[in-house]
Amino acid sequence: MSGIQPNKRLGQHFLHDRNLQLKIVHALRADAGARVVEIGPGTGALTTHLAERFERFLAIEVDERAVAYLDETLPGVDVRHVDVLKVDWPAVAAEGAGPLHVIGNLPYNITSPIVFDLLDHDALFAEAVLMMQREVAERLVAGPGSKTYGILSVLVQLQADAELLFNVSRNVFFPKPDVESSVVRLTFRRHEALAAGDEVSFLRTVVRTAFNQRRKTLRNSLRALTSARGVELPESVAGLRPETLSPADFVALARHLAPVIHE
Repeated sequence: MSGIQPNKRLGQHFLHDRNLQLKIVHALRADAGARVVEIGPGTGALTTHLAERFERFLAIEVDERAVAYLDETLPGVDVRHVDVLKVDWPAVAAEGAGPLHVIGNLPYNITSPIVFDLLDHDALFAEAVLMMQREVAERLVAGPGSKTYGILSVLVQLQADAELLFNVSRNVFFPKPDVESSVVRLTFRRHEALAAGDEVSFLRTVVRTAFNQRRKTLRNSLRALTSARGVELPESVAGLRPETLSPADFVALARHLAPVIHE
């Protein structure tokens, strides 16, 4: 044991099951020469296995206690003391050829911001294998018509293929969390509906505005956007609720509201 007590403020839950550690590490499809980045290594539950498997490996950790511990126990590993939400991903990618492969046991309280940060830099990544709260994982992979289908579902699926690989019991963590977890793989690949000229930030605004009033029809939930632009929604979608639209449908809707010239 490391002697480091989990920091509740940082959302730390240390994984102590070796078999599960190996299962998560082997979920990465990267070859031995790939550039791999671990988010939040903590006391190194995954880090030891990752460092053995990958030659070009980097760990990002915000907890200075964990950084010091890893520097002492794994002196050959590149561990950087930095907040994952402040990482300069283009700079990290520029350190080596080829796309980045990301892996990590994410703090529950910042899972969505981390996922959106990866999406903001999707061209830099090949894949991400992430452990997160099961409820969030189910949202990522949900399809239209599902109760869990929403903002995360649409925006993630427009920029990556999302797979829920397996569920994880709360009993394999210290301290034991209040929720169950799941491991998800994101394979970064822009949806064929997204063209080079699409304004992703406006698309996100449309999706969020629609789902923030998900019980209303799109005619009502998007009224502020249509009024501001002097346009009407197509009758084919105006009477629908947001959960019935596919990710590609939302792209078409955003283009209708703010037409642009695509390359």
